[in-house]
Parts: sequence; C-alpha cells; structure tokens
Amino acid sequence: MNKQLVMYSRTTGCPYISLAKRVLTDYAVPYREIFIDQDMTARARVLSWTGFLSVPTLVIAEIDSDLPISDPTPLEAGTSPRGIHRGTMITEPNIDQLTKWLIEHGFVQADGIDDSFSVSA
Repeated sequence: MNKQLVMYSRTTGCPYISLAKRVLTDYAVPYREIFIDQDMTARARVLSWTGFLSVPTLVIAEIDSDLPISDPTPLEAGTSPRGIHRGTMITEPNIDQLTKWLIEHGFVQADGIDDSFSVSA
C-alpha cells in the first residue's frame, strides 16, 4: 500500500479520539498521530480544513506525508465537519462512519467486519 493513515489529534482526552483509536486498534490499522496542541502547523492545517479545531481529523496521505493524498471535498463555511466523508478526509466520525471510510480506502477488509461491532457514537 503506497498510502498511510494520519490522525490529527490532541494530547487531552476526547471521546471521538478514544473511539477512533479503538476502531483502529480493533482492526489493527496502522496510523501516525499528530498532536495539534503541540504542532502549530498541524493546528493551522486542521483549522483550514475543517473551519474548527476538530479532532480527530483522519486523512489518507502518501507515505512520509502529513497531507491528504488528494484535496478533500470542501465544506461550506461554518458547516460542522463531524462525520462528513470528504474523500481523503473524515473528521469526528462515529464507529460506522469510520469503519465504512476505512473499508473504502482499503485499510479494512469488508469480509472481516463483525456486525455486532457496529454502534453509533
């Protein structure tokens, strides 16, 4: 696979970050985490991409890159990015949204999904 998953996060607790980490761990999906409260460039990126400091913001990136492999679908100004599939980016997804997004991008195999795991956050 010539792409990687990058999760923009923060060091303080957040239910959406915990949920994303649980899904990624349960499916053994490798990812790189960047903390927007420690990296001002990352903070500015998330603000630019989402209009807010919304975490987790997960992106599909090329290996050794922190940027989406292609531009995410734009958001209308002031629109919450929560759970919106933006192609190469998803922000604050629930379990179902994240799982479907990971399947679409080839990080999880659909035949390995346990339906009892599917719960909305």
